[in-house]
Amino acid sequence: MDSVLTSPAISVLICAHNPDLPRLARVLAALAAQTLPMPAFEVLIIDNGSTPALQRDTIHAPPTLHLRIVPEPRLGLSEARATGFLEAKAPILVLVDDDNGLSPNYLADACAYLDAHADIGALGGPCLPEFDGPIPPFANEFLPLLALRDLGPEIQSVPGQPGQRLDYPLFAPMGAGMVLRTTLAVDWAAAFRRGERKLMDRRGKSLSSAGDNDIVLHLLAKGQGVAYLPALRVTHILSIARLEVDYLRRLNLGIQQSWMQVLRFNGVSPWPPISRLGAWLRIARAYVRYQAWRGPVQRIRFAGAKGHFLGRVP
Repeated sequence: MDSVLTSPAISVLICAHNPDLPRLARVLAALAAQTLPMPAFEVLIIDNGSTPALQRDTIHAPPTLHLRIVPEPRLGLSEARATGFLEAKAPILVLVDDDNGLSPNYLADACAYLDAHADIGALGGPCLPEFDGPIPPFANEFLPLLALRDLGPEIQSVPGQPGQRLDYPLFAPMGAGMVLRTTLAVDWAAAFRRGERKLMDRRGKSLSSAGDNDIVLHLLAKGQGVAYLPALRVTHILSIARLEVDYLRRLNLGIQQSWMQVLRFNGVSPWPPISRLGAWLRIARAYVRYQAWRGPVQRIRFAGAKGHFLGRVP
């Protein structure tokens, strides 16, 4: 049976659409192994139109977790996140994908850091891969497309600066493991529900991926800072199929296109808009420049350039 905590310190949100159940079971087991005492956090699974609907007895959730399953039939990661933000009961949120395993101290370290840094609105850390097969040599260049990164052992941060618009920090948190203050998340969710934030994230087969960036830009505009904390380690449990050329090609196109769109939407893009005709002329030149016919690396690089130019079309 789902359980409800009246005043948890942190709410963990897992947005899921037809998840791989063995991977999800590992995600939940990692949460059950957290050093933060179990009554201090709740887990919300936002069931984003899964068929069949997710049930606690079918997802093999550890019985010790304070877990709720919240249905959100409107398809899309942003829709699911907005519902989770509004349902959360804690002052701190952690976004966990349905294939993310958190390190044992993750929740405790996240709470401690935000308690000590009132001007930080969101933070994240390294995201390291665990593939179920060998990585093709050509794919190493494109691993960051899968939200994989390790920025080293030093804490990086930019403090909040009310009234001053900041450039997007390269160490800003990604969706995988993002920690943020609930008040900021609820403010974003309310704006999204009012139609004031564009839908630029995963929806069905779309590989747009700028929802995380939009959340960060929203809180930066509110005068809040962001941080990178090396102790917050996420294991990204991945199928080697995610390294297939066609998937990486579509992913790079979707990421670059939505990145241009979210920067323009938030008024911080260093690139001017271009006409649709201008975009296709640039795409044709990029096809030649990247020699997209030569092999997988060239095709994937070209797809990113194509997404960049398409994303600059108003």
